[in-house]
Amino acid sequence: MRLSTASLPQLPADIARPRYERGAQAAGIVHFGIGAFHRAHQAWYTDRAMAAGDRDWAITGVSLRSANVARQMNPQDGLYTLTECSAAGNETVVIGSVGRVLVASEEPEAVIAALAAPETRIVTFTITEKGYCRAADGSLEPFLAHHGSVYAFLEQGLRRRRNADLPGLTLLSCDNLADNGRQLQRLMAEYLARHDPELGAWVAAHCAFPCSMVDRIVPATTAADRKTVAAATGLEDQGAVMTEPFSQWVIEDKFAGPRPAWEAVGAQLVSDVAPYEAAKLRMLNGAHSALAYLGLEHGHAFVHEAVADPAIRPLIERLMRVEAQPTIAAAPGQDLDAYAEALLARFANPALQHRLIQIAMDGSQKIPQRWLETLAANQAEGRHCPAILSALAAWMRHVRGDNAVNWGPVDDPMAVRLADLWREEGPGGMPRALFGEHGLFAATWRASAGDFESLAEHLGQRV
Repeated sequence: MRLSTASLPQLPADIARPRYERGAQAAGIVHFGIGAFHRAHQAWYTDRAMAAGDRDWAITGVSLRSANVARQMNPQDGLYTLTECSAAGNETVVIGSVGRVLVASEEPEAVIAALAAPETRIVTFTITEKGYCRAADGSLEPFLAHHGSVYAFLEQGLRRRRNADLPGLTLLSCDNLADNGRQLQRLMAEYLARHDPELGAWVAAHCAFPCSMVDRIVPATTAADRKTVAAATGLEDQGAVMTEPFSQWVIEDKFAGPRPAWEAVGAQLVSDVAPYEAAKLRMLNGAHSALAYLGLEHGHAFVHEAVADPAIRPLIERLMRVEAQPTIAAAPGQDLDAYAEALLARFANPALQHRLIQIAMDGSQKIPQRWLETLAANQAEGRHCPAILSALAAWMRHVRGDNAVNWGPVDDPMAVRLADLWREEGPGGMPRALFGEHGLFAATWRASAGDFESLAEHLGQRV
């Protein structure tokens, strides 16, 4: 039997389930990018807020292209299980905050109507770095953003709100981008400047774009995970999510209207997200990417295997403590030493089964904020970053296809362009093609002569 509203009574008594009347909740949130990460985080916080007494914050999920999540969740009435995995064992709960999932490519009118609905007050995003349709210099790439992007749907939904004299929306990015709220605001403004400047002025006056930082490790769910959940619950769950016990959500307290009481269930509402965001991007995400590319080269499949490798762990510790940490202006009470220690313990969690190849995807979209910004900050202070340079060389070998035999083809929106550069430049010219004065990533960081020498050495070349 499959998980659904009708089958909830069949759950074992020790499996927690929604403590509110789901059918009575209006949909106050539209979420773009309803993958496992969102379901383990924002949907989890919202479920707990409604269980604590908040009302009318049900989530309408939107997948921009793939129908996979809709097929998983709609037959289950939006219900799914969340399992926290640790060495001490697993704990599973049923989450009820998602009402339905729309597939934008198949039902665009329903997505626009959800954005324009009077009950909707907040739109959240986990569309990954590539979903923001940025060019190499960070500006909006018009071709990518023109059709089927999140901007096109927002434009139409927000126009209907304006025309109906409805309030503006809070547009809350939860993606791994530095200053993510400001980036979304700037990119949306660029899009509307091209398509509807008058609407752009209305959005600037009536909508809010808070920054946020999300921290919870969420591996891709496997068939084995679903069997584990079925054994624990007695029900089949195609939308099951596996995650770690740790969770953190830091949100800039800047909303255009009402919001759930997320702070009552563990979220942090602050005036400045930047220190938390920088620590997460440069320490956690930076270390994760390094573990991915170095670990795959060493034949490891999972994060906990890579961090236990004595050839890799010292580089990860140095990256976090010596190279990333000094570039972060910590907020009052933010203990970065303790954060680094906690990250190492989280990485070592053997129950999580976090695949390195999952982290390695879309590297071209991730390394600017995870590594290159750290390199630039250290360069300005005259400091060197051998650990990040080692990881950067491993990423370069990865996009050349060195790991393809064992781990499959490169999964990156710039895979073809990077492969072409490798063929044109070879190992001797590739570092400058990427990080030289006119390099692909020069807008974020330009390598010094010493950096080029180090990268060349890692690639087996002489400068």
